[in-house]
Order: sequence, then structure tokens, then C-alpha cells
Amino acid sequence: IKDTVKLIKYKHDIDIDIDSIPLDDTKTYELFQKGETVGVFQYESAGMQKYLRDLKPTVFEDLIAMNALYRPGPLEYIPSFVNRKNGKEDITYDIPIMEESLKETYGITVYQEQVMQLSQKLANFSKGDADLLRKAMGKKIFDLLSKLKPKFLDGGESNGFEREILEKIWKDWEAFASYAFNKSHSTCYALIAYQTAYLKSHYPAEYMAAVLSNNMNDIKQVSFFMEECKRMSIKVLGPDVNESFYKFTVNDNNAIRFGMGAVKGVGSGAVKTIIEGRKEKRYNSIFDLTKTIDLRSANKKAFDSLVYAGGFDSFEGVNRAQYLQDNGDGITFIEKALKFGSKFQENKNSAQVSLFENSDEVQLQEPNIPHCDPWPNLEELKLEKEVVGIYISGHPLDDYKTPLKHFCNAPLDVLKDLNSLINKELRIGGIIGEVEHRISKNGKGWARFTVEDFTDSYDFRIFGEEYLKFKHFLFESNFIYLRLIVKEGWRNRDTGKTGDPRISFLSFQQLQDTLENNSKKLTIQLSINELDDSQLKDIKTLFKKYKGKNQLEFSFFENNEKIKLTMLSENFKVSINEELISKIKEKNLHFKLS
Repeated sequence: IKDTVKLIKYKHDIDIDIDSIPLDDTKTYELFQKGETVGVFQYESAGMQKYLRDLKPTVFEDLIAMNALYRPGPLEYIPSFVNRKNGKEDITYDIPIMEESLKETYGITVYQEQVMQLSQKLANFSKGDADLLRKAMGKKIFDLLSKLKPKFLDGGESNGFEREILEKIWKDWEAFASYAFNKSHSTCYALIAYQTAYLKSHYPAEYMAAVLSNNMNDIKQVSFFMEECKRMSIKVLGPDVNESFYKFTVNDNNAIRFGMGAVKGVGSGAVKTIIEGRKEKRYNSIFDLTKTIDLRSANKKAFDSLVYAGGFDSFEGVNRAQYLQDNGDGITFIEKALKFGSKFQENKNSAQVSLFENSDEVQLQEPNIPHCDPWPNLEELKLEKEVVGIYISGHPLDDYKTPLKHFCNAPLDVLKDLNSLINKELRIGGIIGEVEHRISKNGKGWARFTVEDFTDSYDFRIFGEEYLKFKHFLFESNFIYLRLIVKEGWRNRDTGKTGDPRISFLSFQQLQDTLENNSKKLTIQLSINELDDSQLKDIKTLFKKYKGKNQLEFSFFENNEKIKLTMLSENFKVSINEELISKIKEKNLHFKLS
């Protein structure tokens, strides 16, 4: 919250007193109602998001109650709470005077404070006895509860309430004791949650930048929150020596800029001098940078890391590979730029103490920039990931979105829960990371290998016949398409217990071969309303160039009437390959592969 407030002040010159924000802000409640609570304190789990979408909270009290209810035990009351809030279930009270205490929670006992109030109202409990009841419930002291029960029944009866109804109320409270939560605690949580949601809804880029900054040391969390930024249509740009600070910030285009402090090998000293040096004007080149900053605080390692992370990409005419290239003398261009900067500063300082020279006259020849091709995309991304922990400027799988979309039925993150996948066949695509080929004690080969996709990475192990059959696919940076099945774990003969589920590999394939090997049919989806002779002629000309053995099909649809008509093309069969798919995308045609 503090980091967001600082960013808002820096970016918009607006002072926000977070403790004075209105608690009835429409935009904030809309965020809760949509369940868009990733990064919102206490309310970001998938289950909580679902219940928030069902509940559609409109008042602060709804948030307090949801915080108290979303825990083992009271979870079962949430559907009833939701239905009562939305008028789908009657709100009832065992005794009319209970309404005053239970109105804000729609007749459901949620807090210890409600029990304390009601025990005083219904059964004349003193404040001390009511607190004793709270303690018994909060600490689950059932002996104490059973001692207080007769006192409650007798006191309630003396006030004219039926013993049978009092028995029911007490029974409900005994069940409540297993999850009793105090409202004051829940209110504090809900207030912080509301403040984070307020900032996220009103200043989304600044808030997400602060969230990323506070998770800088946990790369999985950074990756997770970057996905949320993508969903929110907020760009996250890599580090840049002209725009980045130590932490994540927001630039003039409302994009989040990666913090230089998140780059491995770039210390706070290096970041500080880079920021100091650009106060008067932006750096125009690597020489401009090395001439200006304190080179004792930014060493060669820091500069190499910034190259890999894309920190110098804004300098025109130089690609990342050139910085690390040498002209055959074994000294990289970045080292020469550092030496040039050091020499320049040395000469400038000596000129300032000379009686006869002026510092403006310091002239040094800038080193020549070596010529070389940019690194291949995969190499560039791999080096970027080494120093930042994630891919920023792209993803190695960007070129394979079509086969991943049409031939894979599961992302890697589903493998977190293998128990729910027993006997299911999964088709997964990704890039191989680390690979270790090993020999077991009995002399047989096996391997451990990591596969990564857009959602997650997963550590696989492969043994026996499967290893022998597929080991030639197991090498780093290989793009693969896996068919696998999840089987029940082996049963222990002695104990009869079943072990953890295991993965059995059915087939391996190069991901780049899946289009041609797995495609049987191409369906082009056309809107009747947008269809004309020119488009039809265009489509005919395109498919004539790609004749082959695969079935072509046209699916015509009309949205208003919800009419759909699918027709096979008898005259045309096509050859499905990357080139054809690329041409289809260029023409903005919707298609499906099967």
C-alpha cells in the first residue's frame, strides 16, 4: 500500500491518505463483484473469487463476513449467506429480538461478538459471562461450554423464551464454536483488503507495480502477477537504464517498467548511480552512460546482466549480441565501453585540476561498435531468463501457439493435482529445460527432465522401456509434444497401501511436427453477415496453392439467429502446414484444426 501511494504521488502528484478513502466506493465493489481479486489481501484464492462473484458484495459488512466465513467449517454456510443476501432464501430469526445482532449477516451467526451480545440479551449473561462464553468457543473448551449451557437455558426461560428454541440456538452455537471468529479481527483484515482493492481499481498499473516490487525475490510470484497484468491489459516492459528504478515503476505510457533491482548481478549501488546520472538528461548511448556514472559502483558483471536483460535495448543501432562481441582481441565491446568511460572520467578530472586545460576540451575516440548478427530468439530469451528468472520480451513458445491451442488438452499447471487426473490421457506441449540422464543401481538408464509452457514448469521422471524408447527427445531447448496418461500408484504388497499417482508416457513428438502429423481436418469459420464474393474468391485462390490430402470444411454462422451450417469441401483437399496457417491468420480468418 505504501509503495503504491508513493508511486501515485511520483506519477500523478496526488496525495492519498489511505485511511480516509470512502468505504462505499462503487468501483472498488465492482472489482470484488467480478472476483478480480488477484493481489488483493486475503481475497485472492480461486474459491474466494467464485464466492465473491456469487455474493456480489455491496457494503463493507459483506467483506468482513466473507473473511470470517471463508475458512474450514464456516465454508458450508457461504451458499446460504449468498442466497440470503441476494433474496433467494428467506432471512429468518429464531427469536425476533435476534434481528438486531444478526441483521448485517442475514440471520447467520458469523462472529463471536454476536454470540456475546445475544447471550446478554436472551439470557441475562453478564459481560463477564459473555466473555467467558467467547473464550470457551474461541479455544474450544467444551467442558466450560457445558457448564454455561444450563445458565443460558434458565436465563432465557426466565425472559419468556421457549426452552425448545433456546436448546436449538445453543446447539447452533456449539457447532459455531468449532469455527468461532471475532469480528474485530475480520474487520481489520477486510479493511486492508478494501484498501488494496481500492488502489487496484483506481490505480491499476501503480498497484500492480507495487505488488511486483514486493514479490521481487520470488520469481514464481512475479510470473503469476505478470499474468494478472496481462489480463488487465497492462504492459510489463523489461528493465531499461533510462526508465527503470530499483523497484517496479510505471512509465508515461502507463506501462509497468521492470525494476533493475530484479536483475541478477545488478546491485543497489549500480542502480543508484545509473538513476543519479540520468537526472539532467537521458542516456543516448552506452558511451554516454559509462562517461557519466560512478564506475566503481557498477562493475562488468552488472553491465553484462543488463545486456542480457535488455537494459540497453533503447540505444538505437546496437543489438544485445554486439555488446558481448569482440573484434578478435578477446575484449568484449561492453568492456571497451567501460574502459572508455573510465579513461574519459580520468582525463576530465585531471583537466579540472590543470591551470591550462578546460574540462570541456576532453576528447576521446569512442570504440568502434563490432558488427554481428543478433542472437537467435531462443538464445536471447534463454539469457534473459538467466538474469531475470522469467521471459519478459517474449516466450520461446510464441511460435507454437497454433499447435498448443489445437492439439493440447491440458496446460502443465494441471499436473499439480495428479489425483484428479487418474486414467486421463493428457496431451501437453512445451520446451525442455534441464535434463539429467542417470543410471540406477541395477544399471538401467533413466532421466529427470523439466518441461515448461506458458502456465508453469513440471519436473518429469522417465524410466525403463519408456526411457529407452524416447531418450533421444530429451535434450535442452527441444520443443516437444507429449501424450501421457496418469495411473494409480503401485500397491505396496506388505501394507496394501497405494503410492502416489504415476505418469506413463505414450508418445513423444517434436512440437514443430504436430501441425503436419496430427492435422486431419481444417475448418474455416465464416460469418454469413460478413461474407462477400471478394472474400470467397480470396479464399479459393489461397487454398488452390496448398492442395494436399487433408480435409477442408467450411462452417457458416449467423449470430443473431444462432444459425450454424457446416459443409465439407468436396473439390478441395489441403496440405496443412505452418505456411498455410500463417496465411490464414494474415487474412484474419477464424479456423479450427482437428
